[in-house]
Amino acid sequence: MRYDISKLPLHSLLPRICGATAALARLDERLAHSPAGDGWMERMHFADACASLWIDGELVHLEDLVLHDDGHDIRTPTHELTIARDVLRTRRRIVLQPPDWALDIDSVRSLRGLGAAEPVGDRREMSAPRAGDEPLALGKVREETDTADPLAKELAAIDALLARSEAVLSGASVPPRRGGREKDPLVYDLDWDEDARLEEWRVAVDESRELPPVLRAIVLLDAWNALQVLQHAPWLGRLLAAACLREAGLTSGAHLAAANVGLKTIRREQRVHRDRDTRLTAYLDGVTAAATIGMKEHDRLVLARQMMERRLVDRRTSSRLPDLIDLVLSRPMVSTGMVARALGVTPRAALRIIEDLKLRELTGRGRFRAWGVL
Repeated sequence: MRYDISKLPLHSLLPRICGATAALARLDERLAHSPAGDGWMERMHFADACASLWIDGELVHLEDLVLHDDGHDIRTPTHELTIARDVLRTRRRIVLQPPDWALDIDSVRSLRGLGAAEPVGDRREMSAPRAGDEPLALGKVREETDTADPLAKELAAIDALLARSEAVLSGASVPPRRGGREKDPLVYDLDWDEDARLEEWRVAVDESRELPPVLRAIVLLDAWNALQVLQHAPWLGRLLAAACLREAGLTSGAHLAAANVGLKTIRREQRVHRDRDTRLTAYLDGVTAAATIGMKEHDRLVLARQMMERRLVDRRTSSRLPDLIDLVLSRPMVSTGMVARALGVTPRAALRIIEDLKLRELTGRGRFRAWGVL
């Protein structure tokens, strides 16, 4: 399957391309000289990750993502929350790299594996089966010591399942099964050749180099969706489209466009329409909406910073309030644990500093409370 980038409706798309380009340029220029630029970028990481899940038909609360990212979950993380965390980490990883890093073939392959489970402490070393070792030791013992038991085979199968589950949870590689296939056929389509689809997408990347930045970004996004490159990570294509704008210099090194925030405002019928021209128009409207929303969010952050800085008058030079202001502006919400760890104070001292800054409590709870400014 080849994605054809010819016959683009340039005449009808040109006004929207100009509008989206101008909106992104204005936002980027304002962020480059703003004291709230870094805080804005961190906030948009969270907002864009939640919006990405919303576009894919899943719901992740911003509060849960913030607490999960900081390791202060108040409930067991869901599968959707884990995916949102991966989107968040991928955005941060792209921003930390050079502008031309994300679209490199090796970088895309690296980003494909970002969602793999991470080892926790020494758990992987203790529980992961070594190459050549038999992970079903308990099952073998039962078979050898109790061959007369009619349930021995069933118990051995249960032990095998538990061993494989423990290996997956610990981040270890599961031994190949059924002819060397490592992917579960109940979860993955084994005939889905992601490498071949990625190569086809790379052809579109090379052929679109002469297009204007915004047009190239939406064409690459549409190609990613049309080719369905990855079975379980459609969100990566939207981040790579934002990285395309960064590579072209339309957004600065520290500014990665929050495309998902803008696309969330576009009707799904337009985003997944059969007609490519309709889809491209919807993507352009989403880019313009993302820039507009980002501008409004930036202005609110600047105003909030000015209001909080008024409380610094007549404060001692050793006051921790300036550090708390920076933390609050970089997170949609903060908890007592987050403040205590970031400022290096006790939880009680963190509560006192929060009260001095007059932050608004957002949850309405008596425990596991969180504060914010917007």
